[in-house]
Amino acid sequence: MGVSAVREVDVCVVGLGPAGRALAHRALRAGLSVTAIDPRPDRLWPPTFSCWVDELPDWLPSGAIATTIPAPTVWTKTEHRIDRPYCVLSKPGLRAALPLDDATVIAGRATRVDAHEVELTDGAVHTAAAVFDTRGLPTLGRRRAASAHGIFVAAETAAPMVSDGEGLLLDWRPENGAGPDEPPSFLYAVPLGDGTVIFEETSLGLRGGMPQHELRKRTLNRLAAHGIRLTGVEPSEAAHYPLDQPPPRKGEAGAIPFGSRGGMMHPCTGYSVADSLALADTAIAALRQGRDPIAALWPRRARLVYWMRMRGLYGLGRLTTEQSIAMFDAFFSASPRRQRALLSAHDDYTALGAVLFNTVARTWPFRWRYDLVGWTNRNRWLDYDFDQAPVSAARR
Repeated sequence: MGVSAVREVDVCVVGLGPAGRALAHRALRAGLSVTAIDPRPDRLWPPTFSCWVDELPDWLPSGAIATTIPAPTVWTKTEHRIDRPYCVLSKPGLRAALPLDDATVIAGRATRVDAHEVELTDGAVHTAAAVFDTRGLPTLGRRRAASAHGIFVAAETAAPMVSDGEGLLLDWRPENGAGPDEPPSFLYAVPLGDGTVIFEETSLGLRGGMPQHELRKRTLNRLAAHGIRLTGVEPSEAAHYPLDQPPPRKGEAGAIPFGSRGGMMHPCTGYSVADSLALADTAIAALRQGRDPIAALWPRRARLVYWMRMRGLYGLGRLTTEQSIAMFDAFFSASPRRQRALLSAHDDYTALGAVLFNTVARTWPFRWRYDLVGWTNRNRWLDYDFDQAPVSAARR
C-alpha cells in the first residue's frame, strides 16, 4: 500500500489516555489545530484515577470528580489523618470535561512517531508542526514497578473498613498474611462515588513488580480480617507498570513525550494523571511561544526533584514491611509543606530535600537507615520467588 500524506496541523497527539486527551483539549482551547490518534479513541479508560484535590488545574470542572475524601487516613504504627482533601476522578466526567469536538480524531495505530510525522498501520502519514507522544509507558520487564490488584466491593459490604467520605491511602496494618521475610505491600481503599469501594493491595518499588495472584491473596486476607466476605463475582482491576520512566532530554529530535511516557509518573507514588492535567497548558504555551516544550516542562528544579524522588524509589524497593512502616511513620510526621514536596510539588526541591533527610534521620532503629540509603541489602528482593516458601530477607 502506498503512503499517503495528510495535511499538516499545529499539533498531533498520539494516544488518548487522560494525558493525551487533556493535551489535545487544551491545544484546541488555545486556538491550535489538532489531530488526535488512538486505536480506540471512544473507549472509556479502564484504570481508577485519584489525586489530591489541590493538584487539579483550575480549568477542570467539578464534574470530573466522582467523590471527595476530606481527610484520608494512613495507618503506620498509628493512625494518621491527613488534613488535605483527596478525590477519585469520574472517568465519564473527566472525559466530558475534555471535549475534542474541533479536533480531527482518527482511530488508528501508529507504527512510526517522529517530530513532525506519524505513520499509521494503513499507510497514512499525518504531519504536524509538533507531535506529542502520549501513548503511556513501555513494557515493564525488570524495572522498578508499581503493582496493584483491586477488588470492587459494594459500599454496604465494605462499611466495616471504609465508610462514605472516608478512605485509606496506605494501610500498613499487619493483616495481609505476608510474613516478615516476604516483600512488603499495603492496602489502598477508597469509595468511588458509584456505590462501590475499591480495595487494592499495592506494592511499590520492586524490580519486576509483585504478581497479581499474590496481591489478590493479600487483599482477601485483609478483608477477611475485618469480617468482609466476598461472593467471588466482584469485578477487579490490575495495575502493573514501571515507576522509573525518566524525563526526556531537552532538544530531542523526535516527538515530544508527555504524560507518564514523558517522565510525569511519580516515582514514589505511581500517580501521573493530575500532574499531566496541570502541565498541559505549560506545554502548549511553550509551543505557541516558539520555545521547547520539554525545557518548559522540565526546568532544572523539576529535574532535581525527579532525581531526588528516584532516590526515594530505590529506598522503597529494598525495605521490609517493618522498615516500611517505620519509614512512612517518620514521613507522615513531617509538616504539610514537606509532605506535599514529596507527594505533589513539581519543583519544591528544598522542602523535598529536607523531608527526605528527616525521614531517614527519624527512621528507627538506626541500622535501618543503611537499607534506606542503599548501604546494605541493596538488592534484598531481587528475583524473589513468590511461588516458593519465604526465603531469607538478607539478600545482598
